[in-house]
Amino acid sequence: MTDSPFAPAPEQWQRLSSARQAYTDAVSPYYDETLQDVTHRACVSGDIGKADIGALLMWKRLRADTSWAAELMALADADVRRVTAAATIAARDTTLSRSSAAQAGRAALASLPGFRTGDALASAVLTAAAPDRMAVYDRRAHSGLRTLGITLSHAPGRYSRYSRYIGAIDQLLAYAPAPIRNWTARDMDTALYWLNTTT
Repeated sequence: MTDSPFAPAPEQWQRLSSARQAYTDAVSPYYDETLQDVTHRACVSGDIGKADIGALLMWKRLRADTSWAAELMALADADVRRVTAAATIAARDTTLSRSSAAQAGRAALASLPGFRTGDALASAVLTAAAPDRMAVYDRRAHSGLRTLGITLSHAPGRYSRYSRYIGAIDQLLAYAPAPIRNWTARDMDTALYWLNTTT
């Protein structure tokens, strides 16, 4: 037995597994096509441009009628791609732990309008750039961690909230029983996202 907050009780693991299954059952199998298309292009090019950021904005169902969206559109696509290329390299760097790669990738994106605060869109970009390593942040996934008794601080500091989020997912996967331990980080984020939808 362990006292780690990342080792919930058996019924909590079952609830997490049920949430993942419920998400799979409820969400259209075509919903992630947009994310997958952006991922494919990022795999080829090594960066993500304004058009694909717009696609991810729609995929995340975020608002675009904001001042930062206008600021982003006013930048040259080549300049945006230089920033996202640096973030992509960081997120894919297997010499770094996943949480350190998340920290570096998130920091690289911070110079772009729309990426200075908040993690929803930034996490989508990083997940598209490194789908085998990163996960999508969402306030519902954050709430799912809290349901499991895991506190994820919003506080600023050396490590970003996104880095702490990826670290929490890593720890959960490390402690998880089979078959959850074989999930990807993205599998875990969808389970956390759906956790409070199920009873």
